[in-house]
Amino acid sequence: QVQLVESGGGLVQAGGSLRLSCAASGRTFSNYAMGWFRQAPGKEREFVAAITRTGPFTLYADSVKGRFAISRDNPKNTMYLEMNSLKLEDTAVYYCGATTQFISVVRLQYDYWGQGTQVTVSS
Repeated sequence: QVQLVESGGGLVQAGGSLRLSCAASGRTFSNYAMGWFRQAPGKEREFVAAITRTGPFTLYADSVKGRFAISRDNPKNTMYLEMNSLKLEDTAVYYCGATTQFISVVRLQYDYWGQGTQVTVSS
């Protein structure tokens, strides 16, 4: 089992920045590729960004490419999502997930999830 806890969400104006964290406990963090997904009201959970076990490879949704940056610190068992130039459409609950895949953009391939953190972007 891997336990994941997200933090860092909040209310921010459009154009602002936030940094989300995902703290892991339980099994060895570096055994899992990690990802960020988000879910807006009335919509399905969608892929945002993913990173491999040791972090050399990353993937991003087109909607966040160039604005968001995913990273991880394995000794600290923590993953991050740096979000810049936030837009109204970035408003959602953000979830971190862990997968045994090399890297994945597919929600169903993730084995563990956190409880989510709310990000609200205002005009």
